[in-house]
Amino acid sequence: MEGFMSSIDSEYIRKHPKSAKIFEKSAVMFPDGVTHDTRFMTPFPIYVSNALGPLKWDHDGFEYVDYVSGHGALLLGHSHPAIVDAVTDQIKKGTHLGANTELEVRWGNAVKNLIPSIEKIRFHSSGTEATMMAMRLARAYTGKNKIVKFQDHFHGWHDYALAGSDGATGGIPKSTWDSMIVLPSGDMDALEDTLSRDNDIAAIITEPTGAHMGQNPLQVPEYLEKIREITDLYGVVFILDEVVTGFRLSRGGAQERFNIKPDLTTMAKILAGGLPGGAVGGKAEIVDMIQHRGEPEWDNQKRVSHNGTFNANPLCAIAGSICLELIAKEPINEMADLMANKLRDGLNETLIKMEVPGV
Repeated sequence: MEGFMSSIDSEYIRKHPKSAKIFEKSAVMFPDGVTHDTRFMTPFPIYVSNALGPLKWDHDGFEYVDYVSGHGALLLGHSHPAIVDAVTDQIKKGTHLGANTELEVRWGNAVKNLIPSIEKIRFHSSGTEATMMAMRLARAYTGKNKIVKFQDHFHGWHDYALAGSDGATGGIPKSTWDSMIVLPSGDMDALEDTLSRDNDIAAIITEPTGAHMGQNPLQVPEYLEKIREITDLYGVVFILDEVVTGFRLSRGGAQERFNIKPDLTTMAKILAGGLPGGAVGGKAEIVDMIQHRGEPEWDNQKRVSHNGTFNANPLCAIAGSICLELIAKEPINEMADLMANKLRDGLNETLIKMEVPGV
């Protein structure tokens, strides 16, 4: 096996001299030579020069089908012409206006039109920021401290989110996790038992379809229905992390597909049409923990502050608006489902023919 892998490495190195050359410079600049853990690979990663639709090309001229579509951010594919045109036009008008824009209103309306549970919304620069804000809003709203999450469910890379993670957690004070409760994924008995015994729980956060972007699937919609029932019973905020599933499982995400109404929803990826962007939205009374009231004690001490240099950046806002408006009026989700079924059926058929377990 070792010799087989060695021959694969040798062939890879031989075919990708330009990527190898770029990696030589990158390796002395970035840890592991990359800017995202997922892109780390040995002996070196490929370096992509351009992409269009479902395809991308590396510097050595090899063509790839991007099944993951830009880490899941590109439901419309790479370089969709409507988004390219809109972003190009906005660049000429300004990339950072340092002020409110009409584009952020358009973007917010595009989200609300697709997800009815969202009464108010705030934009961020990533999904990690969105889940961090959702937890803070829940704590401020309830006056309680603890957050429940499930083992290996991914909610970004901030300190609280990495509790119960199978990833590297160096540099995180263990005291940070004193306010986090990690339960076995999908264990509703454990959830109800925990909420019945602990009165200091502000919220539960979950991926709708299971840990690792649904790779460890759960029984839906029953799983989500039970969480909604339990959180209603104990007065706990239900945060649905739709960073991955939002606008993908259906126009309105997992909550529309499975007819679930969370208290807060976190979003990113497809939200910004391929540019950086995140958001948290939901019940107005919870999101309004950010709002000024003109009362010194509230505004200066109790209110949830929210800053961010690139919040609702105009380039992200126009890309996100165009993307969500296309999703609203075109059969994009239906097409994605058809392609997913075709891919799954093809893989299963191949496994059966080759007598490989896994169907």
